[in-house]
Amino acid sequence: MTQRIDKAFIAEENAKLAGFLKEDYEALGNQLARDDINIEDITAKAEQFQIAVPSWGTGTGGTRFARFPGEGEPRNIWEKLEDSAVINDLSQCTERVSPHFPWDKVDDFTELKQTSDSLNLKWDSINSNTFQDQPGQAHSFKYGSLSNTRAESRDLAIQHNLDCIEWGKALGSKTLTVWVGDGSNHPGQQHFQSAFERYLDSMKQIYAGLPSDWELHIEHKMFEPAFYSTIIQDWGSNILAAMELGPQAKSLVDLGHHAPNVNIEMIVSRLIQFKKLGGFHFNDSKYGDDDLDSGSLHPYQQFLIFNELVDAQYRNQEGFGPNYMLDQSHNVTDPIESLMNSAASVQRSYVAALIVDRKKLSGYQQDNDALMASNTLKKAFTTDVSPILEMARFNRGGAIDPIAVYRASGYRAQAGRERPNSGGNGSGIV
Repeated sequence: MTQRIDKAFIAEENAKLAGFLKEDYEALGNQLARDDINIEDITAKAEQFQIAVPSWGTGTGGTRFARFPGEGEPRNIWEKLEDSAVINDLSQCTERVSPHFPWDKVDDFTELKQTSDSLNLKWDSINSNTFQDQPGQAHSFKYGSLSNTRAESRDLAIQHNLDCIEWGKALGSKTLTVWVGDGSNHPGQQHFQSAFERYLDSMKQIYAGLPSDWELHIEHKMFEPAFYSTIIQDWGSNILAAMELGPQAKSLVDLGHHAPNVNIEMIVSRLIQFKKLGGFHFNDSKYGDDDLDSGSLHPYQQFLIFNELVDAQYRNQEGFGPNYMLDQSHNVTDPIESLMNSAASVQRSYVAALIVDRKKLSGYQQDNDALMASNTLKKAFTTDVSPILEMARFNRGGAIDPIAVYRASGYRAQAGRERPNSGGNGSGIV
């Protein structure tokens, strides 16, 4: 087992920055106080914020053309948990891990749960995989899974999702996320309505297997691997399916799964309004489903999404309580560093949204004062809330500067020695 970063070492590194943090925190506190904002209240909320790490995100990603293995990348779920524990030890906002089955399937789920408990980690949404065939699979998903024209393939996909529920129950999860790559690549290849009907029929059988305190999250994606049509192509098809299934079915929003220039924050508002927002996969994109680090290209859009989320929280919106998770592919960076960076980026958007003056914003909206309404949002967005994030980590025993502490610890080099590169990919994904 790769040795975790010692808490004493984190404390030593923090001691070098604690004086500067105190100065910056007091300065920001004075700045916020001018607008009657108590920095301690905001920091307390920042400390409570949590976003799940995807198990597959701890490994090196790849493209359709090549994959360049990273040093010491995890080869199985046990090593993914080791890396996830380090991420949480330093960031203190990633205490949950989202597994993907069958990539993360083990023989003894009791042992897996005991291991996660020992690392102070919890389990988030269970992700099923029917978008690729597994070794020895009897019936192929090449032409779809839950919507396949062949009942044998559909039955196999349904059973896999029911199995995921059972595995999730053993781990203490309460959510199943279903994404399928079903669709078509040629006009005329598929009868749209019949395919959707088959999908809904399959999902109803999965929905019937949900415990009463679980949710089923439906994930949509505009394209890939089906490039002409996709069964759950957009939020419209997503919410229609969720409404057809029942109150435990909700829509999941992946930021990279939309058409270019779509107003994602308005979609979020609509889903909140109709109590159908299940959760998020946070990432960023330039062209499509790029799975780039969160906030690396469009931090203002990410902030605007959180403006809607915090607004719902502010108004005590009924049925509001989405899951937050990162979903990224790290091809040229250390996955641990990227996941810590992204977690902080998402947390930053949340904190910035907390300091929006909602009474003023509402007044400007009522008066149709477009400029001042926009400026109210921009004021919060452009405020550097870094001291709040740093203090939140410090208060919880994390690192003031997670990436600096991680690099100084030598954890990656140690992992490289203990996890020889086999040329394979323990993350499961290409």
